[in-house]
Amino acid sequence: MDLITPSVGLIFWTAIVFIILLVILRSVAWKPILSAVTEREKSIEDALNAAKKAEEKLVALNAENERLIKEAKIERDAILKEAREMKDKIVNEAKSTAQVEADRLIESAKTAISNEKAAAMADIKNQVGQLSIEIAEKILTKELADKPAQESLVNQVIDQVKFN
Repeated sequence: MDLITPSVGLIFWTAIVFIILLVILRSVAWKPILSAVTEREKSIEDALNAAKKAEEKLVALNAENERLIKEAKIERDAILKEAREMKDKIVNEAKSTAQVEADRLIESAKTAISNEKAAAMADIKNQVGQLSIEIAEKILTKELADKPAQESLVNQVIDQVKFN
């Protein structure tokens, strides 16, 4: 049982060695250990603060990005709307211009057709008149070849003129 219960001398010398060890550690190692622990604690705290700041900046950047995206979408929609309106305007202007041009061409064609028709009718009348004169001339030449026929024709024309 002597092994389990220590003697008073052993306890005394162990306590003295422990106290000397504490004094030596306090003077030599305790300050550097505490300063290292304090420095480590400070660096961890600084790292946590930097992480919080980075997280706040990230949240702010995300909010800014979302705002910019919303603005870009609004601007894109406005540009697309303006482009659609411009396209519709250009198409309508082109349609109206084409309609005016088509109406002008149709009117011009109608006028040209009317003029050509009048010219053709005048030409046909001239040709009919010319043919009538030629036919009448040939008939008169044939019928008035003798003297009594000429006198008879002149008398008929005079009689008709008196009645009209």
